Amino acid sequence: MSFVFNRVRYEDLNARQQEAFNFQKVSAVLADYGFVTLRLSSDWQGADFIAQHRDGEFLKVQLKGRLSFFKKYKGRDLYVCFPNEGDWFIYPHDELLARVLSETKMGESDSWQQKGGYTYPGLSKTMRELLEPYRLQVGEARGMPVAEEPSP
Repeated sequence: MSFVFNRVRYEDLNARQQEAFNFQKVSAVLADYGFVTLRLSSDWQGADFIAQHRDGEFLKVQLKGRLSFFKKYKGRDLYVCFPNEGDWFIYPHDELLARVLSETKMGESDSWQQKGGYTYPGLSKTMRELLEPYRLQVGEARGMPVAEEPSP
């Protein structure tokens, strides 16, 4: 008996399925950077998953659907990752938060002051520029992985 593989539409998935989908997608991208990932069954210190680099470093990662900042994540040594228009971004929460608070008016918003968080519905040119150092290069689909030669 053979299985028929039919692609799914992201929009047809429920919230839990979308999170699982996003975890699998970002895990594939992080593999190109030497990481293996471990999904956590429940948030641990604010993390949805752990990413271990081949050199042994561990990252605690919170998975989001879009660029987000939360007061409850401050001081937890968390990275946040999210997809946007075919790109993946992974940033150190507190480091980027400090820049965003100093360079934008997010800190003056009711959402940040009253609710303790702020989620960007889209990325402005300014936010894309701030995020550029944290953008992961998404490789093209390929059959078997091939190690690329390092640049001289």
